[in-house]
Amino acid sequence: MLTPDPTLLDGLLLVDKPAGVTSHDVVARVRRSQRTRRVGHAGTLDPFATGLLVCAVGQATRLLPYVLGEPKVYRTRIAFGRATDTDDSTGTEIAQGPAPQWSRLTDALASLTGPLQQVPPAYSAKHVDGERAYAKARRGEAVSLPPVAITVHAWEELARGADWLDAEIRCSGGTYIRALARDLGQALGTVAHCASLRRVASGPLLVEHARSFDALAPGAMVPLTSALVAMPHLPVQRLAPDDVSNVRLGRTIEASIDGASAVLVREDTGHIVAIAERGLRHDTGVWQPRVVLGEPEPRP
Repeated sequence: MLTPDPTLLDGLLLVDKPAGVTSHDVVARVRRSQRTRRVGHAGTLDPFATGLLVCAVGQATRLLPYVLGEPKVYRTRIAFGRATDTDDSTGTEIAQGPAPQWSRLTDALASLTGPLQQVPPAYSAKHVDGERAYAKARRGEAVSLPPVAITVHAWEELARGADWLDAEIRCSGGTYIRALARDLGQALGTVAHCASLRRVASGPLLVEHARSFDALAPGAMVPLTSALVAMPHLPVQRLAPDDVSNVRLGRTIEASIDGASAVLVREDTGHIVAIAERGLRHDTGVWQPRVVLGEPEPRP
């Protein structure tokens, strides 16, 4: 269980996004709740999807490139026999098909596991000629997107009906579950779309630790969680007070642990001071600050 720290002004806020709101809507709500414009998020969710959206608040936004956001874990219902232009339940029906050939399921899931080249949905945020693909698709223009490299680590069948499949999918960032639903339908001799989608995990972060969207009242100042919990891949070096000052000035400090990078923290509070990397000469035994966080800024 993550333990939010009410003293933190820079950190992570996990939000359980409801259906019908955009990721941008969540960021706007967090800004009003935390009384700061400095809010970002790690990994967009489609408006129809629900689940975990990892938001960074304050100076923690600068740590987002280092946050461990994989694997992504989703729970989805795939509905067979009906295709839509968006590959999800919000789109317009464009085709119908027969019942899925369940005898093919094992082979079909195997073919959609591992490193894959996935064609994104036409209604996606991919850029085509300097414009979002969904903008072209909404105007009725034909959209042809090149495949992108993704990895599906595993499928777990949760339940099955005559024309639907509930599954949990572990995958890399950038994977479109809508496209997996589309492709699974084809592999089972029919058409399909993603009827529901929920993100339950992003790296080490779980939706069960997230706040509800409604809990983010304006000015509520919901307690944040240290970004350290989302960076378990980085070793930690605790700093003496003099070293904290040196790091904030961009000066190198002696490296007391092995590794290519480290999260540096205050010795007295545990707050993150910087992300540092090994010096230019690996035999120097020093850390060079790369992303430096200043003193926490009070909220208005």
